[in-house]
Amino acid sequence: MATEPPDAVPSAAMDLARPVPGTPAPEAEINADSMSLGRRLRQPRTILSLVLPIVLLILFARSLPGFNLAELPGKILAANPLLLLLAFVIFYAGFPIRGLRWAVLIRATGYPLRTRDSTEIIFISWLVNCLVPAKLGDLYRAYLLRLNAAVSLSRTFGTVFIERILDLFAIVVLGLAAGFVSFRGRLPGDVQVVFAIGVALVIVLAFLLLTLRNFGRRLLTRLPIPERVIEFYDRFEEGVFSAIGLRQVPILLLLTAVIWSTEAFRLLFVVQALGFPDVHLGISGAFFVALTGSLLTAVPFTPAGLGIVEAGIVGILTLVYNVPQTEALTIVLVDRAISVLSIIVLGSVTYAVSPMRRGTGIAPIVPAPGPSLPT
Repeated sequence: MATEPPDAVPSAAMDLARPVPGTPAPEAEINADSMSLGRRLRQPRTILSLVLPIVLLILFARSLPGFNLAELPGKILAANPLLLLLAFVIFYAGFPIRGLRWAVLIRATGYPLRTRDSTEIIFISWLVNCLVPAKLGDLYRAYLLRLNAAVSLSRTFGTVFIERILDLFAIVVLGLAAGFVSFRGRLPGDVQVVFAIGVALVIVLAFLLLTLRNFGRRLLTRLPIPERVIEFYDRFEEGVFSAIGLRQVPILLLLTAVIWSTEAFRLLFVVQALGFPDVHLGISGAFFVALTGSLLTAVPFTPAGLGIVEAGIVGILTLVYNVPQTEALTIVLVDRAISVLSIIVLGSVTYAVSPMRRGTGIAPIVPAPGPSLPT
């Protein structure tokens, strides 16, 4: 369950960056030390953002009147392991699809990024998002690509930004459709509030893109800001709008729909694996709950929405779907173990062995030799 705001990207991109050998100096550079994951994890703000949500989540669980802690381990251990494995596989099948989507966006800007490389970078960036607040994984993703390839940093930010716009549109539209089907048009008051927020978000995003396209540079040139900021913005805007042309839209929409379907089916199989007789979400309910949880991960205060997502999903399951509180928290903990805890474990291994963080993960592109002239 995850999605990520782009507004922190431009400010962080003003630091100094290690250039890729044999390429022109970038228009905005990032200090490699400032992007060190180990350094970020040692910062008090990061430690607090990890510890505080866990404490609040424990207090939230203890405050639930119908929650029985003693029943929780038994309910988890009674889960069907094959269905849990299927939920795990479906979740991780989404990463190559995410990698393909980002590769399509990057290729549209002129760099032939391989799906394997984009998938590895995205997986490492998810590890960062699970450990560090403020969705810095998106910034780290652009940094890793710039570190390994001859690409424009700000143009890469543009592709990440438009990808997040696609995700938010998909979450809202698919969530609205799933909620309508799940409740058969008779929407509870709490769900209507969620839907109203979703519709407002879509309107804001559409207005933001329209403003960016037609008035962004004009507004910046009237402000007393350095020229390099305007140059950064020009390449950022180029990355946003060159990455998504009319030919790319159908495949991008299809890939985005499949990506968020993996989130919903992961939750569906988790519920089926636990086998609670009083829980009947169905496919539409799984879509609605999973996508609502993904929307909550956009709140940048804690890593991966820790604490916020759990409380939100427990609230939806108990208030909207009448799931008992112990069962609701069990579903959330098992689902988040797959979507967050496994990322921390497997992502840490990938981060340790990956050449991407050392700048040697993508082989340099060698131009094909031209036809030889006759002697």
